[in-house]
Amino acid sequence: MDEPDAAHQRNGPAAGARMHGLFTDADTGSLTYSLTLSDSCLTVQRTSSPSSSEHLDLRDCLGSRAHRGECEDQDAYLCVYFYPNRRRWMAWGPVRQRDERRFRLALSTDENDEDANLREAERWARAIRHNTGTARRPEHAHDVLFSEVRRPCGVMVLVNPQSGRGQAMALYNGHVQRMLTEADISHTLFITERRNHARDLVKNADLTQWDALVILSGDGLLFEVVNGLMERPDWEKAIQTPLGILPGGSGNALAASVHHYTGASQVWGEDLLTSCGFVLCKGLISKLDLISIRLSSGARIFSFLSLAWGFVADVDIESEQYRQIGALRFFVSTLVRIASLRIYQGKLAFLPAENDCESDTACFSTTDSQLPDHLLVPLEQPVPQDWTLVEEQEFVLVLAMFQCHLGEDLLAAPDARTDDGIIHLFYLTAGISRTMLLRLFRAMQSGTHMDCGCTNVVYRRVRAFRLEPLSEAGVITVDGERVDYGPIQAQVHRGVARLISA
Repeated sequence: MDEPDAAHQRNGPAAGARMHGLFTDADTGSLTYSLTLSDSCLTVQRTSSPSSSEHLDLRDCLGSRAHRGECEDQDAYLCVYFYPNRRRWMAWGPVRQRDERRFRLALSTDENDEDANLREAERWARAIRHNTGTARRPEHAHDVLFSEVRRPCGVMVLVNPQSGRGQAMALYNGHVQRMLTEADISHTLFITERRNHARDLVKNADLTQWDALVILSGDGLLFEVVNGLMERPDWEKAIQTPLGILPGGSGNALAASVHHYTGASQVWGEDLLTSCGFVLCKGLISKLDLISIRLSSGARIFSFLSLAWGFVADVDIESEQYRQIGALRFFVSTLVRIASLRIYQGKLAFLPAENDCESDTACFSTTDSQLPDHLLVPLEQPVPQDWTLVEEQEFVLVLAMFQCHLGEDLLAAPDARTDDGIIHLFYLTAGISRTMLLRLFRAMQSGTHMDCGCTNVVYRRVRAFRLEPLSEAGVITVDGERVDYGPIQAQVHRGVARLISA
C-alpha cells in the first residue's frame, strides 16, 4: 500500500483492518458512519446502530475519489463507485447496477491547516483504489489485469455514431464517459465519419500513445480495427495492443461473448453495456484468436468472430433494411427468411481439431511475411489428405464460430473461449422443416440448440476449413461484413491478439 502506515487507526483498532475512520452522510451530515477498509471489502456501519453493518466487496468497486464541496462548501468528501450484481424486477437474473457511496469527512481541523480533511479523504481514496486493484488477481499466469499495465497515455475510444439505431454517442455520454472517469481511465474520443475510417486511424496511429483501443459500436468497427492493425509494418507488435469492446450496434456478438465469459446471467441493451464497461475497467487482458481467411479474389482478411454462408449470412445482410428497429431487425429478418427458405449447393472440407495441426501436407505458398497459413494450400489445389471431406450437397447454412455468441441473444457456440484455438463449425443440410429451423434458433438463445435432436445439424471442432459454394448467387459474411462470394478457406491462429475480457 502506498500509505506510510497501512494499519493506521484514527479511532481505535479494528481486527484485520488497514484503515478505520468516522464519516458523516454527504447530504445532511446528521448521520455518522464508521468506515473500515480491509484488503477485500469496505465495511460501512452506522454508529447509532452498531449491530448492523454493510460489507461492500471491493471486487465490485470501480474507483474512488476525494473532492471538496461546491461553492461555499469547503468540506472534504469521499466518493466510492460500486457496480454490484443485484436482482432487478423483470430481469432474468442479477445485473450490475451502479451504487455510488458519498461520505463527508468527520475530522475537526486545525484552523492553520485547511487542507487536512482533504488530504485525509485523498488518503482514503488512494487506499481504496489500491485495495480494489489487488482484490482481483488473475488465476492464470498468462493473464494480467488491465489496471496493472496501464500507462499514463490513456485509451483511444472509437465510436461509430451510425451504428445500431444511431445511439452510440448517447451511450457514450450517458454511461461510458462516466464509468471511465470513475475508474480514473483517461481517454480520447474518436468519432468515425466513413467506412474504413477506423481502419485508417489505427493503421497510421502512434500506438505508443495508447494503452488500449476501445470500440463503442457493433462488431463491424472492431473488424476494421483488427485488419488495420494487421496491415501495419509493425503488425506483430501492433496486434498486441489490448482491445476493448462496448456494445453500441445491433448485433454486439463479441460484447455478449465477453459478458458470457464472466459467468453472469444473460443481459441485453444498457445492462450489457454496463457489464462490458465494468469488464473494460476491471478485466483481464486475455489472449484472442485470430482467424486468417483467404478469399477467392486472392485477398486475405482477419476475423475474430464468425464466417457465415447461407441462411445466417442472408439474415445478416437483408436485415439492414430494418436497421431502425435495432437488434429486433435480426428476428424480423429471420422470420422472413424462414418463410421463404433458400438452399445452396456446395462443398465443404475441414481439418478436425484432433488431427495433427502441424501436418507437413499443407503449406500455403505466399509472399505474406505475417502469420503463415501452414494448414492451408492454395484454393486451386485439392485439400490435404488428412482433411475431412463433406460430399457435395445442398446446405441451408454453414456457420463457423470463433466466439460463443452470434448476437446479443444467440449463444451459438457455448463452449467457445477467446483463445481456445478452435473453429466451431456448424452446417445445416437441406430437408429440415421450417418448424424445426425456428425451434433451433429459439433454442440457440439459451445455447441448447444441439440438444434438439435435429439430424440435419452437424457440429465439428476444427482448425481449418474450406467452403466452395456452387450456387451462382449467394452471400458470405465475415464478422457480419459482406465479402467476395466464391471459394473461401480459413485457419485459426491461436492467441495472436489481446482482448480485455473476464
